[in-house]
Amino acid sequence: MKVNLMHGAGGEVMGELLQILTRLEHNNAGGVGLEALDDGAVIPLGGLNVVFTTDSHVVRPIFFPGGDIGRIAVCGTVNDLAMMGGRPIALSCGMIIEEGFETGDLERIVRSMDVALGECGASLVTGDTKVLEKGALDGIAVNTSGIGIADRVIRDNGLQPGDLILVNGTLGDHGMTIMTERAGLSLGEQLKSDVAPLWGLVEKAMHAGEIHAMKDPTRGGFASAINEMARKSHVQVRISETDLPVRRSVKSAAEMLGIDPLQVANEGKVVMGVPAKDAGVILEAMRSHPYGRESAIIGEVVAGTHVIMETSIGGERFIEPPVGDPVPRVC
Repeated sequence: MKVNLMHGAGGEVMGELLQILTRLEHNNAGGVGLEALDDGAVIPLGGLNVVFTTDSHVVRPIFFPGGDIGRIAVCGTVNDLAMMGGRPIALSCGMIIEEGFETGDLERIVRSMDVALGECGASLVTGDTKVLEKGALDGIAVNTSGIGIADRVIRDNGLQPGDLILVNGTLGDHGMTIMTERAGLSLGEQLKSDVAPLWGLVEKAMHAGEIHAMKDPTRGGFASAINEMARKSHVQVRISETDLPVRRSVKSAAEMLGIDPLQVANEGKVVMGVPAKDAGVILEAMRSHPYGRESAIIGEVVAGTHVIMETSIGGERFIEPPVGDPVPRVC
């Protein structure tokens, strides 16, 4: 087997590559298992739950409506910590830069990173820079790693029958923004990436009630995330199509390009499974945060398997995980 773009796209094909990459767990993980394949690792240390995660970013274009590679690098790592209940503390940043890259663009990226860090109260504490000869790289690649502290660890495999499924806003915004930029479609201000650091919103939700499971629907979109949550939790999830928040502009762009908006990346969204008794107060807490004003309850968890959409015309269909993200290099 040779690696191709689909192996990095967050869909089913990526699982093949992960099977190879996680084989080292048996020898070199030091007792911290990789088999859960969660958004990060939890390392017990001195009575604390230290959450650790890392991510690399190769988004194209580097600058896009709503953000850039710098903002997405910080937000992606902060959000992976937050999905496990981790308050972000410190991040590292490694940059690989192509010879000839504009220093003005680099300054713009760094400023964007600084703003995102300020939003969540984290600090950039160490880093590394490498420069490659022209043609060896497409502009710039950024790696960020982060550590956080979790008073209560939350994983993506904790869904229970009776839970309700919440999201904090519209789906498909980031992926369709990137795709329309590449396709040269002009939709004015109608499409903008949702890239945002979610710790503040997650913290409010955690204080409001109990959360059984969380995941951010990045590569592979909502379809990939909710299927992974259902499969790991050994439950069925039923989603209401009429309750799914998707912008009209996203639907229109998706129809033009022949893409399912539920299968494209989001960079400022969280999918939560919460007990029905807590759903109302958690929803209210999420809506009180700037990144959660369009939060909605979109479905429920029952006994069984698979993810099923209850359609607006009264039918049912499976929400299938994508084979690979239709938008490569989206984050």
